[in-house]
Amino acid sequence: MTAHPSTSPSAVPHPDAARAADFIARWSGVAASELSTAQSFVRELCELLGVPVPHPTPELDYMFERPITFRHGDGSSSPGRIDCYRRGAFVLEAKKLRASADTRRFDDALLRARAQAEGYARALEPAELAAGGRPPFLLVVDVGQVIELYAEFTRSGATYTPFPDPRSHRIALADLARAEVRDTLRRIWLDPLGLDPARASARVTREVAAQLAELARSLETSGHAPQLVAAYLTRCLFSMFAEDVGLLPGAGEGGQGGQGAQSGQGDQGGFVTLLKRHRDDPVTLQRMLAALWADMDRGGFSVALAQTVLRFNGKLFKGAADDAYSLPLTRAQVDLLLAAARANWREVEPAIFGALLERALDPAERHALGAHYTPRAYVERLVLPAVMEPLRREWADAQAAALLLAHEAAELDGRPRDAKMDAARAELRRFHHRLCTLRVLDPACGSGNFLYVTLEHLKRLEGEVLNQLAALGETQNKLALEGETVTPQQLLGLEVNARAAALAELVLWIGYLQWHIRTRGDRAVAAVLAWSAQRPLLDAQGQPRTRWDGRTYTAHPATGEPVPDPAAQVPQWAYDQPRPADWPQADYIVGNPPFIGAAAMRAALGDGYVDALRSVWPDMPESADFVMYWWHAAARKVAAGQAQRFGFITTNSLRQTFNRRVVQSALNADLHLVYAIPDHPWVDSASGAAVRIAMTVAEPGAGEGRLQTVITETPGEHGEMTVQLREQTGLIHADLTVGPNLLSAQALRADLGLSNRGVQLFGAGFIVTPEQAAALRPTPALPTSGEGATTHLPRMGDVGKEMPTPALPTSGEGANTASLAPPPPRGGGWEGEIVRPYRNGRDLTDAPRGVLVIDLFGLDAEQVRSRYPAVYQWLLERVKPERDVKATTKDGAGYARLWWLFGKPRPEMRKQLAGLQRYIATVETAKHRTFQFLDASILPDNMLVAIASDDAFHLGVLSSRVHIPFPDADTGLTPALRQRIAERAEAIDAHRKQVLAQHPGTLTLTALYNVLDALRAGRALTPKERTVHQLGLVAVLAELHAELDAAVLAAYGWSDLAAPPRPLSTCGEGRGGETGAADLARAVTLTLLTRLLALNHARAAEEAAGTVRWLRPAFQHPQTNPVRPTQATLGMGVVGAHPIGAANPARSPEPPAQPWPSTLPEQMRAVADLLAASAQPLDLEALTSRFKGRGPWKKSLPRILETLEALG
Repeated sequence: MTAHPSTSPSAVPHPDAARAADFIARWSGVAASELSTAQSFVRELCELLGVPVPHPTPELDYMFERPITFRHGDGSSSPGRIDCYRRGAFVLEAKKLRASADTRRFDDALLRARAQAEGYARALEPAELAAGGRPPFLLVVDVGQVIELYAEFTRSGATYTPFPDPRSHRIALADLARAEVRDTLRRIWLDPLGLDPARASARVTREVAAQLAELARSLETSGHAPQLVAAYLTRCLFSMFAEDVGLLPGAGEGGQGGQGAQSGQGDQGGFVTLLKRHRDDPVTLQRMLAALWADMDRGGFSVALAQTVLRFNGKLFKGAADDAYSLPLTRAQVDLLLAAARANWREVEPAIFGALLERALDPAERHALGAHYTPRAYVERLVLPAVMEPLRREWADAQAAALLLAHEAAELDGRPRDAKMDAARAELRRFHHRLCTLRVLDPACGSGNFLYVTLEHLKRLEGEVLNQLAALGETQNKLALEGETVTPQQLLGLEVNARAAALAELVLWIGYLQWHIRTRGDRAVAAVLAWSAQRPLLDAQGQPRTRWDGRTYTAHPATGEPVPDPAAQVPQWAYDQPRPADWPQADYIVGNPPFIGAAAMRAALGDGYVDALRSVWPDMPESADFVMYWWHAAARKVAAGQAQRFGFITTNSLRQTFNRRVVQSALNADLHLVYAIPDHPWVDSASGAAVRIAMTVAEPGAGEGRLQTVITETPGEHGEMTVQLREQTGLIHADLTVGPNLLSAQALRADLGLSNRGVQLFGAGFIVTPEQAAALRPTPALPTSGEGATTHLPRMGDVGKEMPTPALPTSGEGANTASLAPPPPRGGGWEGEIVRPYRNGRDLTDAPRGVLVIDLFGLDAEQVRSRYPAVYQWLLERVKPERDVKATTKDGAGYARLWWLFGKPRPEMRKQLAGLQRYIATVETAKHRTFQFLDASILPDNMLVAIASDDAFHLGVLSSRVHIPFPDADTGLTPALRQRIAERAEAIDAHRKQVLAQHPGTLTLTALYNVLDALRAGRALTPKERTVHQLGLVAVLAELHAELDAAVLAAYGWSDLAAPPRPLSTCGEGRGGETGAADLARAVTLTLLTRLLALNHARAAEEAAGTVRWLRPAFQHPQTNPVRPTQATLGMGVVGAHPIGAANPARSPEPPAQPWPSTLPEQMRAVADLLAASAQPLDLEALTSRFKGRGPWKKSLPRILETLEALG
């Protein structure tokens, strides 16, 4: 028998273990000062871990004493130094504390060190964050005693929390003897993001979901309904989890009690034992599992396991009498269950498990199982500011109050000391009670990922509170006897989908039980609409109305291409006595409501639902997206004082006109945005499709907020994007911007009627390749006169002649505005009339597809069939079926009636572009805002905005840093400047088109401007970017843009805002000047926006007085008076009168004194808020003058300031 290495006489300690023992012995009890020991300690620790030792570099990326600059509210700055910094990994703050590790003063000092380290992380300059991101770890080191770990994996500026949890984040010096501890520290140096538990859990979760999907498919093939399969597998997987975490005992042999399940080894648990024991007897297995689950529902002795089982309350195990409660399995299906059970269910990530499981169990969504999922970091990016940040502020107040009282207790003896300590603990218990009684609502909870992430962060915060209570002398026995803890009962979810609601319950069970506590779930109810009765919606003949289900396709019998299946119909419903849904009372509201655009609501929800919804929310714009109904309902709750704060994920179209009106209405009702991200990558939970979203968090009152902007996006392992964020602080407007309130800008008549979105097809069958178009071309040539003669179709460049038009609706969604007289052709022929070049956004920003589009505007169906029968059949088979199945909605009926025409043919745009040889186009949503000329023969897609001007001067102004209102004589525009702007615009347009044509497939417009941005930022180019730079002659493009910007700024009279010339090096620049350059650029932008806004207001006043500066007067207003006002008559002298960054000379009045708060935590918060809001430092006298009250409150101010300083 071989002896264990630890007891064998010949055993030799592992070299790493021996080195660790030497390190521990050498540093135990070191009494030297902090400065003389900290660097030596870190160097030797690096050698022990086998990681590089810090060294000074010009990049300042890994070094001791890294310099940093703190920016203060009064505009001043002060220097600081980070003890040890590693880019993208950690900030290390080292101390050498004289107190022993079990004293209160030791904990106080470590709290202060943690706050200092977090302050360093937040003070890192933007250029450093762009290079490496915010460090995910803080290390607080007391040399010779402990290393504390704190992490923040979202890297968005949220609070660093104890890692891996509040009970095990402190590594004692002796713990370095353990290999797993050294490995954790080594990974913090070399792979810090690899320690994010969500990443490892995500891999396990994807594997589990794939196995369950295969089993679900097999059970459905056996004839079981999908909803029954889903419920059955949900019970199975919870049983697997319960046995892996030790909550479900093992099965006894022969009626004898067996060994309990071992954590992480599912094949030893009771559930797996039953599967193996009865694998060949499906009837017995079916009965045994039913008996087990019934026992788990009520708790007590289980005959199936011959063991006592816990009671698992909730809906999960209800319904044991149902025949489908436990399904019969084949041997192959049992084997699939056993394979899934072998996974380590301890590592399943609840934050994404619900979404993946929903895909696995839903036959309609199973195809998306391998698609991307919503990463946990995305969810946290909203949950933290919406829920946790205000709670952590409350926790900081309570903690500060408790520490102040503990400090006072230390100066006393006997009963007074005990009373003070009791008061200190009472402050923490009050906060703990608050934490255990607050409620969080997700009114569209889906599979529960937002609720789970919230629950976990509440539990983490609770752990910190309990740790602090223990540090102040609260015994664990007393804490346990209190019986109060954070539970999922506080997490309220509304979800109309019963399967999703059950999964949400399961997610919370698993998440909560990962903290080793039992819980229950919530019920499924409607979210924004409730009703008394639901009945079928009938048509005029009294027959039930149906609509296409929106997801089922069938092969067309002639073409074989997928078309909507007309047999896949779902009923339309009418809703009696509709009313807004009653949401349960909650302190915080957070979630991700469904993304359904206003135009798609009827197709997705049905006419009856949409009509009822709009009737009970009459103050909502009809063009607002579905998600905005949730946003509006939550805003009303918060404004009425029924909730403290809410945060939602919405589509990034929240900034667009109709959605923005909902936000503006809330801001007008005394709410303000405390956090926002205008445009962020996201993953649709069902389909896995990549979408763009906005995040907003609001609370009552007026105030500023944090606006974060995505500056880089890096694809991750499973398609998720790792993003870096830039942050601004200020008043956040309804369009999710900070700075001048651009929403106050007024629409000017001067550019009225010159821009329009392109056509919207509503049918991919209109798009054809050149080869397909050639096959559709009519042969032989049709007669040119007499009956059956070809009538030329109206083109965008045609004017003047009336032509026959079909009977089109004149208003509403299907309107074609046919009253416009269709004009004759420019040249005639097949190309350019029936078939035209077609461009969408990607065609301009990336490689063009080279496709054509069939455009039959101006013809009725009979004319198309008689003149172009091949085209008619093409559309009849490819467009009409889709239009027909969607004809059950009001909009769809109009599109189906005119199926051979585009859904939105844009007659107004055609009129605007008539007579032009070219026009200006820009992509509605793109990374870079670029403008270019398109030939008039090209038909723009609805993702393009067509601007009806062929004037290169207009292109130049639009392509510059400055935007409309356009410069004119009143701003300093001269004929020479106008000519120079036009020439530079033509040169830029020609240069881009030339290099793109020379290198098709290699260069794109987006790639050119990515490199141009890098050159402007002084960033070194990657090898791929160097290729783009060389082939695209990007330095030439940069020079042309710089010359254009200078000319346009001169035309506005704002040459002081022209950027100074700088070399455009492909190797990048030194890092020293980047922060100052970025600050200057932001200041210039704010000044530019302020001046443009002032000019806009001046032009609006001018138009109100009767003078309009038409951009195309011959088209817009042929009778225009050519007389232009002078600058003096407009009072334009004020525009641009203040230098960049100049302060308003009027001094703000001294704010009135506020009442002194009654409780100690409120006093802490009031003083901290006042200090943070002040632009200048406040001394004790100035601080005292800002409060008023009775009693000796002034005496407590010095102690409060001392405590706040100690906590950073």
